[in-house]
Amino acid sequence: MLYSATINVMVKAARRAGRSLKRDLGEIEHLQVSLKGPANFVSLADKRAEEILYQDLAKARPGYGFIGEEGGAREGTDKSHTWIVDPLDGTTNFLHGIPQFAISIGLAREGTVIAGVIYNPANDELYIAERGKGAFLNDQRLRVAGRRQLSECVVACGLPHIGRGDHEEFRREMMAIQDRVAGLRRFGAASLDLAFVAAGRLDGYWERDLQSWDIAAGMLMVREAGGTISDIATPGDPLVTGHVVCGNEYVHGELVKILRKPA
Repeated sequence: MLYSATINVMVKAARRAGRSLKRDLGEIEHLQVSLKGPANFVSLADKRAEEILYQDLAKARPGYGFIGEEGGAREGTDKSHTWIVDPLDGTTNFLHGIPQFAISIGLAREGTVIAGVIYNPANDELYIAERGKGAFLNDQRLRVAGRRQLSECVVACGLPHIGRGDHEEFRREMMAIQDRVAGLRRFGAASLDLAFVAAGRLDGYWERDLQSWDIAAGMLMVREAGGTISDIATPGDPLVTGHVVCGNEYVHGELVKILRKPA
């Protein structure tokens, strides 16, 4: 596949940071781990990967802004372009040796995400999307699944943990959807959940209280694979609200109906 120069920059950075994470995955017992908050771990691996990504992206595109989970916002001289980066989505999985984690890189132009890369170094799966040019997994074109019966669908969700989110609200939503679908899954890495919807592995996905770096690349991935993605309760932008629901047009619509129904 021939990708744009921007995508090639993103892929090169993701692969270099991925090599660092893969080395650290083999040394989990020796990692120095600190607590960022209740059940919200941050490790040296996160910080090391983010610094690699920042250095590579800044070298290739001087002046672009950078928003990273660990380092926060770093303003650039180019006010129209911003990298939105999660150096290690699925940190808890990573720290338990579960190979479901990813590097997520989105590029926003004037607030609109125009390119995205999601890379899982544990299995070398590389997801790529560029606005108007489609979505790909290791050079294979992606399309969302075509199922039109919720009873045949497998749907993923986020699961609020200790100190995070509205547990009662989630239980209501889970019970309502659980009664309608073939299966529910909780994998623990939002970027990969979105990538799995784009790849047709999952039929739908919803989660609340996410950050822009969790979903910037994945939102574009779903849309470029023919899917529909929105805020859960309002017409707002999930990148701003942090609440997301997606699937093909039919599945998205059915999930929205369930999730927006008054308790």
